[in-house]
Amino acid sequence: MLLVPETLQQLKQAIKDLNDVRAKELTQKALAEGISPLLVIEQGLADPLREIGEMFGRGDVFLTDLVAGAAAMEAAMEIVGPAIEKSGEKRVSKGKLVIGTVEGDIHDIGKNIVSSMIKANGFDVYDLGKDVPCSRFAEKTKEVNPGVVGASALLTSTLPKQEDLVKLLAANGLREKVKVIVGGAPASSAWAQKINADGYAPDAAQAVDLVKKLFRA
Repeated sequence: MLLVPETLQQLKQAIKDLNDVRAKELTQKALAEGISPLLVIEQGLADPLREIGEMFGRGDVFLTDLVAGAAAMEAAMEIVGPAIEKSGEKRVSKGKLVIGTVEGDIHDIGKNIVSSMIKANGFDVYDLGKDVPCSRFAEKTKEVNPGVVGASALLTSTLPKQEDLVKLLAANGLREKVKVIVGGAPASSAWAQKINADGYAPDAAQAVDLVKKLFRA
């Protein structure tokens, strides 16, 4: 069994403690010590966020804990990202996913959690942010050729944008190449089926499971 460097153990604990400031400090320290950026991501950042996600799935922690854990990981990723590019190291990706909150909707907390959790599970995530036009989803899909596109809608008034996205991907000849998943308070499995999406997830933990399932399909 390989020993985890002390700094990475401390970093892992900082993520579990939901301490983004401490996480950034320890990420910088780990890189200064010459620890591989990929190791920093996998053992120091992704591992603890996966643990928090599993705890949330069991009902052992609150949504606020998951939000804070994801924020701590993303804060540290801002530091380790450039270090990866500089080192030339490449993380083995399990697949690519494009995600965003649909046009007209500025709610992104749930989408951000899903994005971080999927990233922590080894996938490349292209997060388009919030208030994203369907055309932007299509453009990014053409650009990076993802296996899955995820669209979030938190408002009933913006829910139809998810259907518009499915139709636009089909019109652009992209629908057969990509799976589409939807989420958000007004969405449901019945809605996903109605608009010919490939799945719906009510929370981050189930979104990770769904993405894994679709990439195995």
